[in-house]
Amino acid sequence: MLFDIRTIVGALLGCYAGVLVVTGLVHDTAAEQAKTGGINVNLWAGLGMGAVALAFVAWVLLRPVQVPPEPRPADDADEERDSD
Repeated sequence: MLFDIRTIVGALLGCYAGVLVVTGLVHDTAAEQAKTGGINVNLWAGLGMGAVALAFVAWVLLRPVQVPPEPRPADDADEERDSD
């Protein structure tokens, strides 16, 4: 599960989401609000990224990668029956 690409993408998006949420909560000035039309873009983008990160992690947990079983070596008796 650790080396599944969905885990890596979910963790990366989660880290970026955390940074954006903290930035949106701490560094929300009137000048930035004027640029974006009164919307705290960092906060909303961080929350959206966090939702996508949670979706990736849920996807990994609900649909884990399944490794197919190794092929079974054929017995000599099975080969003799197949050749008849």
